Amino acid sequence: MFLLISLLIFFYLFFRLILTLPWKMPFRLLAGAALFVLTQHFNLLRMFFGWSSMELPPAVMLLSGWVFASTLLLFGLTLVTDLLLLAGKIWCRFLPPHAAGAGRAVFSPGRRQALLAGLALLPAAYGLRQGTAGPAVRRTEAVLPGLPRGLDGLTLVQISDLHASALLSEEYVRQVVEQANALNPDFILLTGDMVDGSPAARAADVGPLRRLRARHGVFACAGNHEYYSNFTAWMKKFRELGLPMLLNSHAALNIKGTDLVIAGVTDAAAARFNLPPPDLAAALRGAPEGATRILLRHRPSNLGESVRAGVSLQLSGHTHGGQIIGLRPLVARFNQGYTYGWYERIGLKLYVTSGAGLWSGFPVRLGVPSEIAAITLRRG
Repeated sequence: MFLLISLLIFFYLFFRLILTLPWKMPFRLLAGAALFVLTQHFNLLRMFFGWSSMELPPAVMLLSGWVFASTLLLFGLTLVTDLLLLAGKIWCRFLPPHAAGAGRAVFSPGRRQALLAGLALLPAAYGLRQGTAGPAVRRTEAVLPGLPRGLDGLTLVQISDLHASALLSEEYVRQVVEQANALNPDFILLTGDMVDGSPAARAADVGPLRRLRARHGVFACAGNHEYYSNFTAWMKKFRELGLPMLLNSHAALNIKGTDLVIAGVTDAAAARFNLPPPDLAAALRGAPEGATRILLRHRPSNLGESVRAGVSLQLSGHTHGGQIIGLRPLVARFNQGYTYGWYERIGLKLYVTSGAGLWSGFPVRLGVPSEIAAITLRRG
């Protein structure tokens, strides 16, 4: 998928921008080679680092992310510009000759390329700032039909896609923990992708997670990046941090005389590592009948299965909200149509958070800020 998309971007920009530069051919070919490397950003990262953390200086990661994001924006801007130019050519057929000539001068190739480059570089720089600034608290309500009175007003804090790494290190994680604790919630629920990198490299960075505090408990499920980063070792580390992992399992609680089940499943990435795949039936086996059920599932998927299992609320992440607002339709296609916010299906509510962090291989957000979700349960 990434190879095909990156090749399409390369060939489009090469023929539309590089070959139209007023340079000698050797220089245009050299620029084309540089463009090829830039458009292969994801593929090169996967080749040398996998999907785990890049153990590089933060400045290097920020620079590579900025250049790649600029390339993506340049592609989008060039595509839009070409569509406008096509519309302009059609329109110019109805203009006097001198007016049509003026229009062509404004959109000369040299001016167009300089303008597009500037329009791409500046938003990408802002995207780096927004991507690494830290999450804001988003307060919202989940109105659940049939919610018992004893659970009305229950507060949940969801933290997802923290991606502790060489870029988002210990200080960043500490900030998120302090923000979550300050909300004084009934539960803190982590929905995967807490880490990028091995326990040896990231042990200090995730250390602040041991200080998460909630009135009735802290629970977590695994995301795909836990599997990329030595799943077994991380599960041991999380236990040392006092973080209960719900891996195809559940916790049964009684709050004000009312039964509540919080369940969690593993991630689909488990199959690549010969580890147990997501199994909701196993996760709910032995759960009290009639109890309100909250499911932690990293990927926003399998809502039909959740409905059949009697889940009232599913909390997911994984998508980062699309990270760049224009990419949401593409991200939705690979996540069963779910990208960000609230969704409903036959009495089941799904909340997909934009995440509290991001993967260091693409540290850019534009119009999709990171968040800590503070969810209050309400009776329907």
